[in-house]
Amino acid sequence: MADNNSLVGGEVSLQLIDKIIIVQILVMIFLCINSLLIITFFRKECFYTTARYILFAVTLLSDSLILFMSNILVILNHFGFTMQVWMCVITSAVVLLYMRVTPVTLTVMTLERYVAICMPLRHAELCSTRSTMHCILIIHGLSSVPCIVVLSTFFASASFSLYEQHRLCTVEMLILYRWQSHVRSAVHEFYFLIMAIIIVFAYVKIMKVAKAASGEDKKLSWKGLRTVILHGFQLLLCLIQLWCPFIETAVIQNNVTLFINVRYSNYILFGLAPRCLSPLIYGLRDETFFHALKNYVFFGLYKRNI
Repeated sequence: MADNNSLVGGEVSLQLIDKIIIVQILVMIFLCINSLLIITFFRKECFYTTARYILFAVTLLSDSLILFMSNILVILNHFGFTMQVWMCVITSAVVLLYMRVTPVTLTVMTLERYVAICMPLRHAELCSTRSTMHCILIIHGLSSVPCIVVLSTFFASASFSLYEQHRLCTVEMLILYRWQSHVRSAVHEFYFLIMAIIIVFAYVKIMKVAKAASGEDKKLSWKGLRTVILHGFQLLLCLIQLWCPFIETAVIQNNVTLFINVRYSNYILFGLAPRCLSPLIYGLRDETFFHALKNYVFFGLYKRNI
């Protein structure tokens, strides 16, 4: 029996090491892609004076920060490193904030496409650089509300002695009682309900314009419509991520090996995958940005008027 248990433990350890290596490779690839796109953004003035590119850069920076911090936490937890709870609270607050920044920014990017296609005469006024900077502040303000709710429930429930204890740092550590989990889920689901309504509204309006348009306007309208659909899919992945802790809690009670596989799959599909869709949507699909990226990657050998 002891030999069997040690054999199972060894297999689980090997599986964990393999999964950690794969995660490191994926994170490095995504961070390299995001870094290239961020550098390209700052090399052209037309990008950091245009609303949709500024918002695109916000998602890139937010996704890169989340990829980096979540990867550090995965490595620390894998090797069993602990930290004081107060340090973990600060780290978790940053992670919680920027996990919400990306979906809120995606919603604002959808509204920007709606204004560009359905209200073209007011686009320059509503989506100026100054308005976009104000919008970024609003995005961070809205994104901080779920974080404030989670932290408030934690501070109200935790004893002072808890902050000096050493524990493995995870965002789930902030949930001490089941009711806190329900409050967090309710706030997040309310946010995503509002965002889903906004995306559906923009989709319907752009669809009407696309059907009525002709020529070049029709082409631009349908391209904007596809972008809205991709934003909706990305938000769906973020919404599914909210249910991952509930699935993992149910699985760990039955099978540890299955729990490891489920957590690994959840992290890849709903943690990493949404963070690589932003480059795909605006970095590779946008012709102007794509050609600027090619020019940068090929050290200026690829020439095209931008």
